[in-house]
Amino acid sequence: MIDKSVRSVAEALAGIKDGATVLIAGFAQVGEPRALIDGLIEQGARDLTVVHNTAGRGREGVARLIGEGRVRKIVCSFARSRGSVIFEEVFARGGIELEILPQGTMAERMRAAAAGIPAFYTATAAGTKLAEGKESRVFNGREYILEHALPGDVALVEAWRADRWGNLVYRDAGRNFNPVMAAAATLTIVQTQHMAELGELPPEEIATPGIYVDRLVHVAAGDPPLKN
Repeated sequence: MIDKSVRSVAEALAGIKDGATVLIAGFAQVGEPRALIDGLIEQGARDLTVVHNTAGRGREGVARLIGEGRVRKIVCSFARSRGSVIFEEVFARGGIELEILPQGTMAERMRAAAAGIPAFYTATAAGTKLAEGKESRVFNGREYILEHALPGDVALVEAWRADRWGNLVYRDAGRNFNPVMAAAATLTIVQTQHMAELGELPPEEIATPGIYVDRLVHVAAGDPPLKN
């Protein structure tokens, strides 16, 4: 019997190693797996490379992970946004590396990793500082730069509904980076707000098939982040 659900956030995050590349979904905290991020802090892994849309906001979630000194490098599209005070403090003292990627390029690099595509050319960022040091070619008179696939050792994902096989449904804007990150990692860990019985999820609503999911924990809205 396939059952990818685990009993706690701590069990879901067991075994994540120092130095891992962690893909963390979410857009302006919508669709962000906050319980898993808090659990990662408790789990203790260090020297992480984190891929996230922003460098954190406020003092919770990814911002707290950075503030705890667990992140060696952040790969994001928006390093400075409203409330990104912790990242700015850590970056100013040289405590974190930063790689800026256009949002679409970041998504496509992860999609490429999921599809087994090692690299691709894109016109995005050509002729800007973001293209410095990258291979470029001209196609039909336009410059393109080479971007490499961006796989993760671990993906932290939030779903709206899931079944025990790991089939996932997202709610509205909560979908954002979740499906592409789920497919691009070696180990995909999911927190879901609702559990469904097998066969309850309409097939056309399943954005992430269970083949991409390894561990699943039920974290209902309002639950404490580390439910035992």
